[in-house]
Amino acid sequence: MEAGLSFSAADLAQTRFAVSPMWEVVTSYRIVAHQPDSAPHGRWAAQVRPRIVRAGLDRGWLAALVPGLGYLADFLNPTPAGPFPTLDAELDAVRRAAPADVRADLDTLERKGVDRSRLRALREDPSAVLPKVADEIETYWELALAPYWARIQKVLEADVFHRARQVAEHGSARVLSELHETVRWDDGTLRLVRRHCALTRDQAGSGLLLIPSVFAWPRVLTRSVHPDPPQLAYPARGFGSVWEPRTTDATDAVAAVLGRSRTLLLTELDTPASTTQLATHCGMSAAGVSQHLIALRNAGLVTAHRSGRSVLYARTAVADQLLHP
Repeated sequence: MEAGLSFSAADLAQTRFAVSPMWEVVTSYRIVAHQPDSAPHGRWAAQVRPRIVRAGLDRGWLAALVPGLGYLADFLNPTPAGPFPTLDAELDAVRRAAPADVRADLDTLERKGVDRSRLRALREDPSAVLPKVADEIETYWELALAPYWARIQKVLEADVFHRARQVAEHGSARVLSELHETVRWDDGTLRLVRRHCALTRDQAGSGLLLIPSVFAWPRVLTRSVHPDPPQLAYPARGFGSVWEPRTTDATDAVAAVLGRSRTLLLTELDTPASTTQLATHCGMSAAGVSQHLIALRNAGLVTAHRSGRSVLYARTAVADQLLHP
């Protein structure tokens, strides 16, 4: 099947890129809940899935709204207001979703085979239940994405800047043709081949919103809700390298400033870890690790994220830049 999205000069002028935390929420949840062993995200999913299960997120609202394949509820992916919206801004839009739109999305999910009983409360009173859905998404974010967001965001933003430069140098047509193997530009129409659902201009508003995603691979995903611009989420350049262990030649220089113990902790935080895990891996006392982490956190080099009874520490983008200049 092939779908076509026609473009006028005005549509091309309103085509833009955005990084969307909510697109990363729904696409990553689909992987961790339904495809935890799939490459290239298996290493991440192996770390995250036990946290999700302990928190009961494998049987909550996300489990009902994000099936393993096919349609995703449109109200979970509101139109980003700018190029780099925050999760809070997108969750505010989720909480404010119109009840009629939510029920229409639930109708589609049920036609696709989702158990109606799991969605009954949301259907009966969307305004009362949507805040609970948003709260669950915040919990999922803290457990599954926040500890890794610095490296995810770096890949997504790099993709946007690269393609924006390509538009300036070669024009929109070439960039649209290079998004994905199933997407091509053909004489004023963006065509999506091997798609089970159509993406046409009469289903959505003007323009086009292009959203790079670390977790969308191997496919592109779409959202068409009039009068919003159509959205197309595509695999970001370099998504496969996000989880690769990183080596560095800068540790000696960093150690001269921070000290070897703190530099060792930063290098160990290539994967988010707790104080106890770091103490075991680095051969240090838990109290010593805790003191170093406080100093690193105060310096903006690590962040802390609650995971059940534990706290996971992760490197920030600033720390990544120190170790990988």
